[in-house]
Amino acid sequence: MSKDTFEPFTADLPPDEFVQAAMEWHFSPATGSPFWVKRAAELPFDPLRDIRTWADLDRFPDVSEEWRDIPVDALVPAGVDRSTWDFQVFDSGGTTGRPKRIVESRSRRAGVHWVSTVLDEHGVPGEGAGHWLHIGPTGPHIVGRSIGLLAQLRRTFCHYIDFDPRWVKQRAKQRQSEDVGRYVQHILDQARDILRTQPVSVVFATPPVLEAIAARDDVLDLVRSRVRGIIWAGTSIDAETLHLLESEVFPDAAVVGLYGNTMMGIAPQRPRTPADSTHSCVFVPYHPFSRVRLVDPEETTREVAYDERGQARISLLSRDVLLPWTLERDSALRIEPTDAYPQDGVADVRPLAAEGAPSVVEGVY
Repeated sequence: MSKDTFEPFTADLPPDEFVQAAMEWHFSPATGSPFWVKRAAELPFDPLRDIRTWADLDRFPDVSEEWRDIPVDALVPAGVDRSTWDFQVFDSGGTTGRPKRIVESRSRRAGVHWVSTVLDEHGVPGEGAGHWLHIGPTGPHIVGRSIGLLAQLRRTFCHYIDFDPRWVKQRAKQRQSEDVGRYVQHILDQARDILRTQPVSVVFATPPVLEAIAARDDVLDLVRSRVRGIIWAGTSIDAETLHLLESEVFPDAAVVGLYGNTMMGIAPQRPRTPADSTHSCVFVPYHPFSRVRLVDPEETTREVAYDERGQARISLLSRDVLLPWTLERDSALRIEPTDAYPQDGVADVRPLAAEGAPSVVEGVY
């Protein structure tokens, strides 16, 4: 088996063995990235010997801030066969400062395949049921590629309407609401043209864009008559607005949420169960590669109890990326797992409100 097809650690490993296999891959000079192999010598512990469990990841520092500046070549694991190079570089949204960057080869694509099966459970149209329309960021943001891969898995076309979330957030911070409004209408003009001329059955958009569609009759009529799957992500949404979108604005479409970001990947909404009656949308990360712990913002190694709110603390252990943990700008409720989805869920995601901290501007993404 070549290095290119070798999977260093798989989902069927017991949790502790999974972590140990990840350490072996990322900290061995033959397979690890220059960043992590060099960092191993600077850590006050030996990752290969001392990191044995998920809890042991707390011993690492949060290195994500460094990923705003380091050359991305340093993040590429040596164990990946470079004769079949397929790495790409992606930026974070830049909500909390200058963008962080990751490199990605195939790990996120495996997650996208899993997300596709979850969308099937929701009844999102599949192969032969029409095109997809992505209304949101494309490069340098990974979400555009992920939505395109989902459409590709369904053997259909994906149309793109790109927008720059950083520019919109900048204008919003400057209280230039008229500019933001004109920008959204510019996006909807393009969406109208595609919806009129192409057999679109699935739309990806952010909650603010969906609300703008609801307020514009010409676009709303096209979506209602043609679209049978709506995937939303990018900004928070309250339960009342989500219920309105599902039951009144788009009653004939499967409406499904995605939570995630560049650093953690995609956490799709799990199909609702009777136990989810108090939560309109429960997201689940890609088990076991991506984990979201909800922690006390004042004691960030202490996980909150189920149904309590905490700050999102994410970990990503994949072939391509090792991020032991980093704190996110989000807070959410911790939700118990189910038999079908053995990972903790998160619900009611919203920007973290910390005393004395600047408010987060979400814009349209």
